[in-house]
Amino acid sequence: MTDFPWLTALWVVPVLGAVAIFALPGASRRFAKPVALGTTVAVLVIAIALAVQFESGGDRYQFVESHEWIPAFGAKYALGIDGIALALVLLTAVLLPLLILAGWKDADDSVGTSSRKAPTYFALTLLVEAMVLVSFVALDVLLFYVFFEAMLIPMYFLIGGFGGANRSRAAVKFLLYNLLGGLVMLAAVIGLYVVTAREGAGTFDFREIVAAVSAGELGADPTVLKALFLGFMFAFAVKAPLWPFHTWLPGAAVEATPASAVLMMAVVDKVGTFGMLRYCLELFPDASKYFALAIATLAVIGIVYGAILAIGQTDVMRLIAYTSISHFGFIILGIFAMTSQGLTGSTLYMVNHGISTAALFLVAGFLVSRRGTRLIESYGGVQKVAPVLAGTFLVAGLATLSLPGLAPFVSEFLVLIGTFTRYPVAAVIAVSALVLAAIYILWLYQRMMTGPVTKGNERIPDLVPRELVVVGPLLALLIVLGVYPKPVLDFITPAVSETMTTIDQHDPAPTAGDRPATEIGGGHK
Repeated sequence: MTDFPWLTALWVVPVLGAVAIFALPGASRRFAKPVALGTTVAVLVIAIALAVQFESGGDRYQFVESHEWIPAFGAKYALGIDGIALALVLLTAVLLPLLILAGWKDADDSVGTSSRKAPTYFALTLLVEAMVLVSFVALDVLLFYVFFEAMLIPMYFLIGGFGGANRSRAAVKFLLYNLLGGLVMLAAVIGLYVVTAREGAGTFDFREIVAAVSAGELGADPTVLKALFLGFMFAFAVKAPLWPFHTWLPGAAVEATPASAVLMMAVVDKVGTFGMLRYCLELFPDASKYFALAIATLAVIGIVYGAILAIGQTDVMRLIAYTSISHFGFIILGIFAMTSQGLTGSTLYMVNHGISTAALFLVAGFLVSRRGTRLIESYGGVQKVAPVLAGTFLVAGLATLSLPGLAPFVSEFLVLIGTFTRYPVAAVIAVSALVLAAIYILWLYQRMMTGPVTKGNERIPDLVPRELVVVGPLLALLIVLGVYPKPVLDFITPAVSETMTTIDQHDPAPTAGDRPATEIGGGHK
């Protein structure tokens, strides 16, 4: 089975599912939802098979496939997966079946749409999944770029075609911001090819370029490499999003259907932070070190900014969107701390943020669909009429504020520890977001779920079985990974060690004032 093209199957299956849904004749369109669900379950099975066969202590990139694609440009169809990519592939594969179930009625209920558009909704979702998965496993820079940009098209139609009354404006803003970032990155991708061509045959092969960089054989001017780094970083900062390139996110998250918003924030946006870790650090290690403090500063601003703005929101969905801006700040801070704890914590944070945001946003979406309004002031006393809904909302909210015992705590703790050893001031400021998170989550829960039942909420139904099937696995993962994150860390840690070696970075030595470590506590040399 080792010769089986697992990684190709991983993304081809959702493409075939999307094609099958588009090809359904009018009388068979009712099968679009089961086909979409079955396709995402098949992808999950492939992802689990990859995880079972993956050797944590083996080669960094496994299940490698490499074929000529555009020989004239040195571009290849090259795929491979390491522990970091595997964690994100598993996140994507786990979330998509749940998002299909969560969005079972979204296309039918969207403003200005008809039930005939439901097949399109689910087919577009599958196409996004396929393109994200290619982005995680691509080992060719040009191949990565093509799918990095291509995923904008189905995501644009998911936002603009389904959702709220202002969805078209939000979709255009989403597209324009990300296209601008992609165009800048295209210039950097071309520039990188030109640099490699100066030393011989030009190539887009990620592994070859990284090997040349590590051996000091790239031979490019440091100023040129810094410019190329900024081209990649700008595109990833928009996609992630990093403050101040975040302004497209709240509108898109609010106007899209809840399932599409989670697809965007929990899955698509992770390609941005993954790109920072994979491409920015390893292709441009010196430039990454040069700009690390500036980027860490922007990340800290985003952490505090997102948390403060979340506190002031009157729209529950917009509030959750701003919390994601704060969380992405933590992820980026850990990446550019460039310590083993920081990189490990950031990768784990990508996984945990995807799960916690999905849980909170989907439960909020279920509530909004019942009441018909996103205004926080319209709710109150929900726990008395829908106790299961309120309870799941509370657990998801506590995970969002990184309560110990729930998954995000482990990753946030690792990020802060890893950052403190490199940038203590940044870590101290970032810690303030923990207090702010407690304010916006607990105050939100108090206003919406506790107290007397507000008029209009008396008949809010509790979660139905389909919704429980969606929320239950997410809450279970939050608890399991909060108590026992070792299975995921076993994948991530070796890949992080390889990354640290590639960029020639070492964890700062711990100190205690000016005393040598051997003297603390009466130790001996």
